[in-house]
Formats: sequence, structure tokens, C-alpha cells
Amino acid sequence: MPVGTQQIQVTLPDGVRRHVPAGCTAREALCGSGGALSPDVLAATVNGVPMDLDTALTGDAALEPLTFRSPEGREVYRHSSAHIMAQAVKDIFPSAQLTIGPAIEDGFYYDFAFERPFTPDDLQQIEARAHAIIQANYPIKRMEMPRLKAVEFFKERGEQYKAEIIESLPDETVSLYSQGNFIDLCRGPHLPSTGTVRALKLLSSAGAYWRGDERNPMLQRIYGTSFPTQAELDAHLAKLEEIKRRDHRKLGKELDLITMQDEIGPGLVLWHPKGALVRLLIENFWREQHLKQGYELVYSPHVARLDLWKTSGHVDYYRENMFVPMKVEASEYQLKPMNCPFHIMIYKSHLRSYRDLPIRYGELGTVYRYERTGVLHGLLRVRGFTQDDAHLFCRPDQIEGEVSRVLDFTFFVLRTFGFSEFEVYVSTMPEKAVGSPENWAQATAALEAALKSRGVAYRIDPGEGVFYGPKIDIKIKDVLGRAWQCSTVQIDFNNPERFELAYTGEDGKAHRPIMIHRALMGSIERFFGILIEHYAGAFPTWLAPVQVKVLNITDKQRDYAETVTAQFTAAGFRAEADLRNEKVGFKIREAEKAKVPFMIVVGDRELQAGTLSVRGRSGANLGSMPAMAVIDLIRADIAKGMSA
Repeated sequence: MPVGTQQIQVTLPDGVRRHVPAGCTAREALCGSGGALSPDVLAATVNGVPMDLDTALTGDAALEPLTFRSPEGREVYRHSSAHIMAQAVKDIFPSAQLTIGPAIEDGFYYDFAFERPFTPDDLQQIEARAHAIIQANYPIKRMEMPRLKAVEFFKERGEQYKAEIIESLPDETVSLYSQGNFIDLCRGPHLPSTGTVRALKLLSSAGAYWRGDERNPMLQRIYGTSFPTQAELDAHLAKLEEIKRRDHRKLGKELDLITMQDEIGPGLVLWHPKGALVRLLIENFWREQHLKQGYELVYSPHVARLDLWKTSGHVDYYRENMFVPMKVEASEYQLKPMNCPFHIMIYKSHLRSYRDLPIRYGELGTVYRYERTGVLHGLLRVRGFTQDDAHLFCRPDQIEGEVSRVLDFTFFVLRTFGFSEFEVYVSTMPEKAVGSPENWAQATAALEAALKSRGVAYRIDPGEGVFYGPKIDIKIKDVLGRAWQCSTVQIDFNNPERFELAYTGEDGKAHRPIMIHRALMGSIERFFGILIEHYAGAFPTWLAPVQVKVLNITDKQRDYAETVTAQFTAAGFRAEADLRNEKVGFKIREAEKAKVPFMIVVGDRELQAGTLSVRGRSGANLGSMPAMAVIDLIRADIAKGMSA
């Protein structure tokens, strides 16, 4: 530790305070006198800001070590990994220009300006070189340079994109990081050395536009990931393989559920009979439960005059996500991006009293949003989709009660479909917002009170509310632990003002209602895609498009198989018979591949005994039993699945 006359105080996470010489590094302050820093420590936060371990401390500070187990530590680890990959690319392909290379969830990427796409062979070479850079254990050093000098520095090295980035920065001084002969523009922080990275793997390459703008040049992006141990990397790679196996686009085609075809257009879904049947089951459940919950179901058109969207504010705030209006006679019409203005107009069609509130309108309303082709992703990001939408109109004193009802309803629906783990966020007032701070405070307090009353853990997402009010966002976790944004509850002060909504209060005067936007599943398309991946296409029996497949061994049991199939159909099951002149083993494999929950095999023995041989889709032999016993078995499985 350096010797100095001025002492500063650092406070560690456990509350321990140390007096250290001013100018000592974060590493030295964490070590203390004669101590050694754990190799798990990658960087440190100084007064809450992530910094390099070699950062000099000039004043009193709260100091916290960062490891890979923290989000900040993982970001440092993977951002440094991106620099290692970039150095490897420059070593092998010197003409490649550097652009940006951030850490992302579970990995990192770096974009390069290069004359051609990177091939799998290129990635193998780059990865091998990256491993050599790790083995070399180059120290990673920070330096600062005047902005104009940095522009010239990178131009001299042929890095035009880096020069452009620096020219757009307002700072007079910029920071650079070096490792070996590699130097990159970066604000940091970074790992102490390249050898700190233990396990690195390059995953794929793709095209990406400079600054995300399709009018700009196409760049070449390389994705990778890194972990502190090879075992952790291997586990992650195994998870990625499982994700590929469960990909809803692959399974949707294999199971004949949905397709998306170029002839129709990107982001538009064709629902095949089996997929449409599952969708019908989801929608029927949705409607039945909404009626039980006191909602009134409504329908609205797919287009409306553009003036409606001007009143709602969508033209001002949401124009880039809307399709180009169409001219009809003397008016402009807009494909609807939202259902809410229609529900508002239904509310306005009558005079309302305080006794009428709350009013709850629900609609499975199909909306259309312009998404750029590059961000479309199967069912998860589309241009036409059906929202499980609802809008509630209530008095200010009813907000907490209505939000509480919505939360109970949301968790009931999500659990019915097999989701039991959630992440919940409350998003508060952004910089640009409508409504008074008092209204925002009241609405935010109501959202938090509803969550607390149900014992729901949540986090605050500061400033991330929509412009018209605070919101609750609920993410579900699937079987692989991935979080998906589905449910939302949003308080709206804006539209009631814009549309001049009113109700007559107890005092006989006009009052403004509060509007609550609410979606449970988000959209049918996205929720269906999540369900496919969650269950790997093996839907619970109550959702399976075919619940029972009856398989005869020879043609002698054909009539018996048809009778059994009719019996299961009459019992309310979705049953089919496979009467093809094929070996029964082949039929079983086909049914298992189609993820049918129950297979009924009938041969001579079953025909003579009047019984059925039952198999589960996992290959389990459930034994022979009479038809009524099988019916009871399936009904119990359905009931169990819907109450899970």
C-alpha cells in the first residue's frame, strides 16, 4: 500500500471502516494491511459506481467488491471478454474495423465492419486466438486521452467507426483500455487482466446495422459467452441446446401448430387446425373466467378513423409503431395498434353514475403494430397479434381494490397454465409524464399497497412508468428459468382527460374516472409461443390438441378401435384412431413424437377381454384396464393439470 500523509476512510459492505492513504487503489483498500485479494473479485463499486480495481481513491468512499455472482460483476467479466474477442478478430483479420461490443444477458457480442460475414471456420480460429490471449494474461490498463487527440489516434489506426463515436461525445477527455497491442475506446470498468477469464465460447454470427439503423452499413456481429469455470460454461451450453430443442418455431412446424410464410408477410401468423384448437381452448378459458370475475366482453373493429388515434395521443407518442394510414373516401383510417380507445368510446356511449363503477370491459382484440423485420421473432415478436385486453373504469378510491382483484386474477390464470415463479416490478413516474405528482403518488401507493396486502415481493423500477401513469409488470419464469414479460397493470390519467370521460358523483357533480389498462397473458401469440417452449410442445392434457390416440395392432381390431375412439369422444375427450396398416411400434413412436398424452393400444388380448392397454407419452406403460377406468384416469389428469 502506498505511503502517504493524507488518510481517507473506506467503508466495506460489512460496516468495517478502514483508514488508508489517499491515492491508494481500490484493490489495496480492499486488501487491507498485508492481506491478499480473493481472485474472485473482478472490480469494485466506489460509492455505488463500478470501477477498476486499480482506480485510485482520492476521498472517503463506500467500497464493495464485485464478483461474477453480482450483475455488475458479470457485466465487467463479459465486457472484458468482448474485448478479448475483438483483439482476436483484429489479430486474424487486421482489416476488420471495431465498432461496439457490450455485455448482454448471458454473454456478449461485438460488431465489426468487415467485407464479408464471418464463417463457422472463422469463429473457430477467432476462439482459438481468444484462448491464446487469455493464456497470455495481458494486463488490462486504463488510459485517458483528449477527445480530439483520440479521434486522430483511431483514424490513424483505420478505425473510422471509433473516431465517429468519439466525435459524437461531449466530453473533452475519453478513456481507452489496452491489453497487449490491442487498444479500444471504452469507459470501463474492466478485469485486471485477460487471464481472469477462465472459460470462453463463441456461439454464432449475424448481420447488424450500424447504430441499429437499416439505412446505415451492415456490420458483422459475433456472439459469445464466458464463465469463471468450464463446468459453468458446459452447463450453459447444455441449456442453450435445450432451448434450441424447445424452440417454438421448430416445434410449431413439427407439431403442425403454426407457420409464418413469406408469401403472407413477416410477423403474420397462420394458425393450423391443431394450433387453432389450442388457441380456442385458451380463449374459451379466458372468456369463461372473465365472466366469472365480473367483466363484460366487448368487440371492436380492426380499423378506425385516424382522428381517434390523434385524440388518444397515439399519433403523437406511438406513431413509429403504427402502420401507414389508409385513405377511405375522404377520411384517413388506421389499423388499430391498441384496443383502449374503442373501450373508452363504449364507456362514453352512456351517462355514468358513481354507482355504475367500476366498469370492466374485456376483449380478445387483434391489433397491428409496425415492427422492423430485424426484430421479428416467431410468435414472440409479431406484427399482428391478439391482446387479452381489459380496461377498467373506476373512482380514485377504488384503485387499490381493483388492482388487488386484477393481481389475484393474474396469478390464478398464470398458475393454471403451469407457471409458479414470478418477478414483479412497480414502475414509477418518468421524466415526461401527464398528470399531477399527487395523482402519480396516489396511484403508485395504491399499486404497492395491493402487492403488499398479498405478500407479493416486488422491486421498484424508477422512472419506467408509461407517460400516462405508473404500472405493475409481472414476468413469468419458465421451466428453464427464463423470465418472460407477460402481465401488466397500468394506471391511466391521460385518456380520461383526452376523451373527457366523466361520471356523476354522490354530490351530483361531474368527476373524472381513473382508467386501468390490464393484460394477463400479454398476447395470445406470445403466450402460446412461451407455452410451447415451457412444455417443449407436450402440453398438459387439458390443452393438448389430441388427448387420446387409439392404435390397433392388426386389422382384426379395427372395429374395436373405432368403437373405443367413439367412446372416448362421447366422454368429452379429443380422441383419434390410427388405423393405418403399420407396425404398432411405429404408430406409438409417431404418437409420442406428436406429444399425445395417452395412447390406447388394442390387440387380440384387449379385444377378447374388453380392456385397453394404456401408455403415457413419456413411454410409461400404465397397464391394462376397462374403458371407464381409463376415462377416470384421464379426467383426473386433466383436473390435476388445471389446478397445478
